[in-house]
Formats: sequence, C-alpha cells, structure tokens
Amino acid sequence: MRCTVIGGAGFVGRRLADTLRRAGHEVWVPARGDRALFSRDLGHVFYCAGLTADYAARPYDTVAAHVTLLADVLRANRYEHLVYLSSTRLYDSSQLPEGDEAAALSLQPANPRALYDFSKGLGENLCLTVADGRTAVARLSCVFDWEAGSPGFLSEWLVRAASERAFRLDSDAGYVRDYIHLDDVVLALETISTRRAGGIFNVASGENVSNGQLAEVFRNAGWDINLSRSSPVQRAAVCSTSALRALGVTPRDVQSMVATYLETIRPWN
Repeated sequence: MRCTVIGGAGFVGRRLADTLRRAGHEVWVPARGDRALFSRDLGHVFYCAGLTADYAARPYDTVAAHVTLLADVLRANRYEHLVYLSSTRLYDSSQLPEGDEAAALSLQPANPRALYDFSKGLGENLCLTVADGRTAVARLSCVFDWEAGSPGFLSEWLVRAASERAFRLDSDAGYVRDYIHLDDVVLALETISTRRAGGIFNVASGENVSNGQLAEVFRNAGWDINLSRSSPVQRAAVCSTSALRALGVTPRDVQSMVATYLETIRPWN
C-alpha cells in the first residue's frame, strides 16, 4: 500500500509511519511546505498535522494546519483514501452523557477555546462533504505512551515512574479523561484506511477514568503519588466506540495497561 503521513514527525504520525514501514508499506512523510504533496500520487493519506497544546498561542497556524492545508490536499485530489485526525474534545461542550459520532456538536464562537473545536469541525466537514466518500474522520481521545518525550498528562506520569518512586502532581483527583494507548491508535488508523471506511470514528477506549483512579493504580504497584486537589469526580461524556469495534478494533483498558507496565519497571522486583 502506498501511504502518505502528513504530520509524520509528530507523536502519532511518527509511530504510525514506523509501523506502516515495518508492515511493508511504501511510506512518504512530506516535509513541511513540500509542494510535491499536490502533484504526486499520495495513495492512502493519514492527515496527522495539527496543534494541540499550543493552539491558543498560535491561532493562525492552527487554522492552517487543521483546515487550509487539508483543503489544498482535498482540492488536488491525488489520493485513494484519507483519514483525518480530529479529537473527542469536540464533545467537551456538548453536556451530553455520550459522545456519539452522529450527535450534533455545541460550539461557542466567543469562547477562546472554541478555535480548536471550530477548526477541527471545519476540517471534518470538508472531509465528509467534498471528498466523494473517500475519507474518514478519526476523533482521538487522550493518547498516551511511556516512551521518553511522549506528550500528555498520563504519559508524564509513566515516564517519571521509570526514574522516580514518589512524586506530587498539580492536578485534581476528580478530573476524568478517556485514555487510549498510542499503539491502539495506530492499529485503528491503519484498519480504517485499509478498509477504506467512511464517516466518523471515535478512536477511544470508551471508558472515562479519573486521576484518582490512576493514582490508585500507581499506589497499588508501590509508587507514592500525591495529587494537589481532590474534587468530586467530574461528569463528562463517555465516548461511543461501537463504530470502531465494528471494524474489529478493541482498545485495551488503560488501568490494566498501566498496572502491567508498572510491574515491568519496578526496580525493587
């Protein structure tokens, strides 16, 4: 399979490109600004370009990455299938009990945070309305890994655990998120592309886990974890994963994965 990974230097894109190469696929990771993106045969495209942590400080770059470049790729029309990486953060303002792919989103233009939501939503709209059924949207939940340099709150815990037995975290025990391991994300993206699936897929575990629950997993494994605040468990939409599971992809449980990993790195075993 000929593959193009746009944003292949990032957290998800780098692992995805490496996995595709090991599977024997032909993989091209274009450099930023490479105009060949609009003239060569791209094959199966994985659109991983985007900003997350720094979107508020770089609003124009955010729109360019989430919408403008995507529009140019779609307009050039030199791909077989395209998977656009979006986010389950789009459900955060919905106030609904379930994050369902078919549900209407609730967005507030005056909210500074909405820049991220609107830009991802517009990227989704382009894929689903102008691409003649050759695209899919993958809404990723909170992706984690334990390799050094992995971004994200849980990733930070796991990286620190390799060298520290006790640490204090400036966070709330009641804060919840849906976590999915990076390798499960890569499997989901590859499956969506290989199947040439269309529509929206929540790439998530389907379970919300609180910081307090995660801290307890660490404590049971022998680590001393302290959280700075302890509010009641937050209410948040639970991501539906029925569409992803229908493709044969079942993400692993985060608490079990963390417990297993901690068991492998315990220096006092």
